[in-house]
Amino acid sequence: MLNKIINREIEILVYSMTMIFFSITSSYAAVIPPGIQLNEKQEVIRNNGAEPASLDVDKAEDNVSLNIINDFFEGLVGTDKNNKIEPRLAESWETKDNKTWVFHLRKGIKWSDGTPITAHDVVFSWRRLIEPATISPYGSYLADAFVVNAQAILNGQKKAEELGVKALDDATVEVKLEKPVGYFLQMLAFPILYPINEKVVTKYGDKWVKPEYFVSSGPFKLSEWHVNEKVVGVRNHYYWDDENTVINKVTYLPISSNKSELNRYLAGGVDMTFTIPLEDFASLKRTIGGQIHITPLLSTYYYDFNNKKYPFNDARVRQALNLSLDRDIIANRVVAQGQIPAYTILPPGIGGFKFKLPEYASWTQEQRNKKARELLAEAGFNKNNPLKFNLVYNTSEQHKKIAIAAASMWKKNLGVIAKLQAEEWKVMLDNEHQGKFDVVRGGWIGDYNNPVSFLNIFSTNQSNNTSFYSNKEFDNSVEKAGETNNQADFQRSVDILIKDAPIAPVYYAVTAVLVKPYIGGYYANISGFTATKDLFVIKH
Repeated sequence: MLNKIINREIEILVYSMTMIFFSITSSYAAVIPPGIQLNEKQEVIRNNGAEPASLDVDKAEDNVSLNIINDFFEGLVGTDKNNKIEPRLAESWETKDNKTWVFHLRKGIKWSDGTPITAHDVVFSWRRLIEPATISPYGSYLADAFVVNAQAILNGQKKAEELGVKALDDATVEVKLEKPVGYFLQMLAFPILYPINEKVVTKYGDKWVKPEYFVSSGPFKLSEWHVNEKVVGVRNHYYWDDENTVINKVTYLPISSNKSELNRYLAGGVDMTFTIPLEDFASLKRTIGGQIHITPLLSTYYYDFNNKKYPFNDARVRQALNLSLDRDIIANRVVAQGQIPAYTILPPGIGGFKFKLPEYASWTQEQRNKKARELLAEAGFNKNNPLKFNLVYNTSEQHKKIAIAAASMWKKNLGVIAKLQAEEWKVMLDNEHQGKFDVVRGGWIGDYNNPVSFLNIFSTNQSNNTSFYSNKEFDNSVEKAGETNNQADFQRSVDILIKDAPIAPVYYAVTAVLVKPYIGGYYANISGFTATKDLFVIKH
């Protein structure tokens, strides 16, 4: 997921040749401890960091949008607070060969307008996701899951109607895979595969996301959407698990200024922040440390090079910029909230694996700088012909601070001139996909806890490949690794990325937020999601 940001391990579920799964109760609910008195007004205000790029499930790509979508919709399955798979819209499922999966929907489940949620909605949604005309940033997600015919549809060789998903009846969905995928259920739990209402989307087209047409399946439904002001969700009483929901109203604010967000929080206008200003972190830890929540996140913060644009189509230039970036200073002094310096795209412990770091990770920074200067000189850049480029980041004091540090390092260590350029969130995303950038602030939150979730975004023609990196050897290596789930195959893929340096990893991220003491049930999962459904307001 793009965070475009913004380590706890998930159990990777591997199933026997014949398996059926049932669950009687769900841990996906607000749990009120004994003795806690609830506030009469159950409403929460969350800052969400920016204006959402889209609330269309099939067109979203970033955590700002998916935070809201995760509250408004549900998938066939989901993950609990411990990141384990549990039933959601589907109450059970079965497979005999790990290739053909059959999901049985809960009886009586309804959309927020009171109409039935059916297997046909699931089929419609997945076909729409992969349909080239939709132009979904996640259009290749079903191909990554090896759903039958998904890749051929993306290539224009087959029609979306030939996708390997069908409704056996109104309450039964069959999904066929080209080969077994051990993390398939984890992929299903990602919001991009949450079904949407076929009748409403067909009737209103792209306008279906307007409050007057919006229909959802989750604990909340869209009540208001005032651009650059707020998005408001109210309780969906048709939701199948509504009895376990406590919050009646949730408001998402698009405050991008970390300082403004903090001031609003301290004044009582925000119950949960999106981040914590770097310069205020130490003082806040002393004064209201109990309201600070730091959680490991399956995420990497990096700088994306435009691999198809001169001079970043030269690996020597990319390697030089990567080597001369002092990520120890950025992680431990600039952000300093528990982030870990990153030398590869893969977060520590992902999927239960432990990968080798590149050789330069053990060098001193001066050794890295020396090698970087040699590479840059080989590429034709020196004091008389300095490398110059625009360094883009989305509007945020934190991203600006990191960009200033990076630009300063490149200037000091290499004589490189990086001109800082701030862009609004949606503008930056659009420009990335169109290749209108030199170097851009990037980040990735794992859609599921497997190296494939990170490696796939660098595969040729992958819809989230905004670095425009292409290497057939890498493509083949990742494909093989996805089939074998073997550490050696994953390591081979990582080694190719280290050599080609399509990005410059900076640090492994954490979720760092402020939460009012009267907000109960707070947690952030490995993907950074906090389900509003699990929250409650304590009397205060």
